[in-house]
Amino acid sequence: MSRLKDLYKNEVASQLMNKFNYKSTMQIPKLDKIVVNVGCGDAKDNTKVIDNVIDEITQITGQKAVPTYAKKSVANFKLREGMKIGVKVTLRGETMYEFMDRLFNFGLPRVRDFKGINPNAFDGRGNYSLGLKEQLIFPEIEYDKIDKIRGMDIVFVTTAQTDEEAKELLTLMGAPFAKQ
Repeated sequence: MSRLKDLYKNEVASQLMNKFNYKSTMQIPKLDKIVVNVGCGDAKDNTKVIDNVIDEITQITGQKAVPTYAKKSVANFKLREGMKIGVKVTLRGETMYEFMDRLFNFGLPRVRDFKGINPNAFDGRGNYSLGLKEQLIFPEIEYDKIDKIRGMDIVFVTTAQTDEEAKELLTLMGAPFAKQ
């Protein structure tokens, strides 16, 4: 069992229970899933790009990534419905906690001029979105073997009802929020 999962079961749940005065343990918010998404606009010209991105995201997350497809045709972007235009992976359970641990403790501190993640990026329903500019912050990626520096979106989906509950949950689990 991962360190973060143990931390959640032992300390985080009880601290949240006390702070928000829940009547039942089922009301305590928990992390449901983490979705990592990479959009590849240049994939419409070169189909090998998607394979490279799938390999990189699989190395980073420890779980096989799947391609995403265009839902609509857009003539201005030379995009047809059904073309591969990105990659995503949904993490749950043990791999989710391991990825979160590596992101907070190894990945984010390697970002240049890192002062913390934006505390205002909640969606109003307890989910947090984080954008990264490059995949090089993860130690699994070797600089010499990448074809292009790509960013990614990471979404933390929680069972929290409000942003305040979700922020407290992520803070107790080690999210390095910037001081306001």
